[in-house]
Amino acid sequence: MRMKELLERIKDLKNSEVKNLASARLREFRKIGNSSSNEIFKELCFCILTANFDAERSIRIQRKIGEGFLTLPESGLTEKLRELGHRFPNTRARYILDARRYRNSLKRIIKAFDDNSDLREWLITNVKGIGYKESSHFLRNIGYTNFAIIDYHVLDVLTKYNIIHKQKALTKRRYLEIEDILREIATKSNLTLAELDLYLWYMETGKILK
Repeated sequence: MRMKELLERIKDLKNSEVKNLASARLREFRKIGNSSSNEIFKELCFCILTANFDAERSIRIQRKIGEGFLTLPESGLTEKLRELGHRFPNTRARYILDARRYRNSLKRIIKAFDDNSDLREWLITNVKGIGYKESSHFLRNIGYTNFAIIDYHVLDVLTKYNIIHKQKALTKRRYLEIEDILREIATKSNLTLAELDLYLWYMETGKILK
């Protein structure tokens, strides 16, 4: 295990311009979380799109569709997703249409939870197409800071530093185990999990996205 090397790399990034980029992105996330239920719902739609699909392409699709997440019929949304190159236009459109039942109440539902872990479980149980990664991604993107978004970029970093073995699939148990490892790294780096994710992403891609 080369934990010390990883911690040193994170420390270097914290002392670079990356810190300002990460801080700005986290402010954007808090702003979304304080916006309307419709805006929060559109962020949920983005996270539905990212499952088994590229985050940057999902960002471009989200910008193109915009208010269409709220208004387009399933056939129209399917066609738009297909036109914009999404890998799973039919299922993602169906998931988004199903999630619309919470469009107007989503902010109120989120605020009703005192326990953030219970909130994540509610999302996984009630929103089709949302698992641990996507629910954590969504919550991070609306200002929550205590969940890990364990995608292949993060797994690759942990594997490179021999902190975990290469993963073939993530069960719930394994996801939570790796999240605990990331929580330890975040604590040692004096970061939240939300901040740590942005740093790890930057290490792999050279970018600070959402």
